[in-house]
Amino acid sequence: MERKYYYCEYCGKKFPDVRTLTSGTCAYHPDGSNKGPHKLYEGTEKSKYTCKYCGKQFPSIQVMVGGQCVNHPNGTNKGRHSPAL
Repeated sequence: MERKYYYCEYCGKKFPDVRTLTSGTCAYHPDGSNKGPHKLYEGTEKSKYTCKYCGKQFPSIQVMVGGQCVNHPNGTNKGRHSPAL
């Protein structure tokens, strides 16, 4: 049986269940490092993830959110890429 994982939309870390994901603080939280909980990514697991702001594709959410997005709503390179559902 294939195991299902749950991912944080902000940092891309994977967790075995939603409770564990939401109980910890996230280093990439929009309010500041560790100033809020992880956010559940509600999309499905994919072989490639697309940034909802610029359309660039990445092999994982974790790789995606590691870089700044040129089309971010806060301004050029003023926020991280964000996965589209």
